Amino acid sequence: MHGRKPVYGAGPRGLRWRIEWLRSALTGGDPETIAARTGAVYCPSGGELRLAVWGRQVTVTVPGFTARDAETGRDAALDIQALVLYYFHASDGAEEEGRWISFSELPDGTFYQRAFQGYTGEALTRAFGNDLDAFARAAENLGGRRLTSGDRSFSFTALPKVTLAAVYWRGDEELSPSAKILFDASVSHHLPTDVCAILGSTLTRRLTEVK
Repeated sequence: MHGRKPVYGAGPRGLRWRIEWLRSALTGGDPETIAARTGAVYCPSGGELRLAVWGRQVTVTVPGFTARDAETGRDAALDIQALVLYYFHASDGAEEEGRWISFSELPDGTFYQRAFQGYTGEALTRAFGNDLDAFARAAENLGGRRLTSGDRSFSFTALPKVTLAAVYWRGDEELSPSAKILFDASVSHHLPTDVCAILGSTLTRRLTEVK
């Protein structure tokens, strides 16, 4: 069970296997140490770790490492389970740098940059076109915080130490509108590159669903 490291992909069956691998890898880990590394809060009386995932409170049982929605008590969706467990497993406690980098600057990111831009930045411009106000409303509805880059830009906290940004540029007669998903430069201290790709896709989907 502690053999080959799992990665994202391969549908629900593969995702369940990755979740079980990560739970096994985390077994025996000190919850106070995990909390200190990740910015989660350890509640020993309840035997759980608490953290916000995309702004929604999640509890994680210790031991067992099952993520649940703190409000409903229901098990979190498989993608949230995997995201939290990858974060607990990978994070080394580094603080955010306050500097934005592109997906191509992540480890092995250059090879997948074109595909990533296709399902993130290009998907945003297909959804919003030149309507920057609609993009801004969607970002604000998701709790985005305004930045100064581009013509419109917002940052979003996915996990306590993982922040993304969506930057949008208005098109004109010569250039089409463009958009990019960026990451705080510390993100590789907390998540592998393939999980960062999932985060970018998730943020894009969330933005386009609330437009």
